[in-house]
Amino acid sequence: MALTKTARRKRIHMRIRKKMEGSSTRPRLSVYRSNKQIYVQVVDDLSRSTILSASSREKEIAAVTGVKKTEQARLVGKLLAAKCKDKGIENVVFDRSGYKYHGRVKSLADAAREGGLKF
Repeated sequence: MALTKTARRKRIHMRIRKKMEGSSTRPRLSVYRSNKQIYVQVVDDLSRSTILSASSREKEIAAVTGVKKTEQARLVGKLLAAKCKDKGIENVVFDRSGYKYHGRVKSLADAAREGGLKF
């Protein structure tokens, strides 16, 4: 029997995560994509803590109306890069969480790179 879409993504995510680890010097940038929103966390896996987060539900992004989801993801990437710059974080490990590097995930990553993050 074939895997469901979510089970397939979870399997890919686990395969990626066993090879990837974020530290305090180079934290992991984890992406979660729902049908309507996109969420990003910068995580230190060694201390098991979230350093900072950004999402499309934050006031400055939610206030912008009439934009497509890929443009919304680009705004989240820019916001995340600005927050990381304030915290002094330059290098991260990109964790796409089993999603294809395409569409919203790619536009978020490109905007974060434009904002000054290196991965």
